[in-house]
Amino acid sequence: MAADELKSVLNRLRRAQGQIAGIIKMIEEGRDCEDVITQFAAVSRALDRAGFAIIATGLQHCMADGGQAAGDRDQMRARLEKLFLSLA
Repeated sequence: MAADELKSVLNRLRRAQGQIAGIIKMIEEGRDCEDVITQFAAVSRALDRAGFAIIATGLQHCMADGGQAAGDRDQMRARLEKLFLSLA
């Protein structure tokens, strides 16, 4: 993964980490259920986006790597597609 791609994913994960800490605090404070669930949805989307970014980068590198045998590329693509679908 390239440095700029890695930085973007790490930023998303750090943001999600902060959101999770906020959710924990909200629960500890007895905040409204609707507010807590709204934050859960936000952190879930952030994690999904980070996962999609990792998989998309993997697919790009897999398809761009001309040094791999076709069978290896096909196997890698199939694994990445399966991972992608697990996030959907």
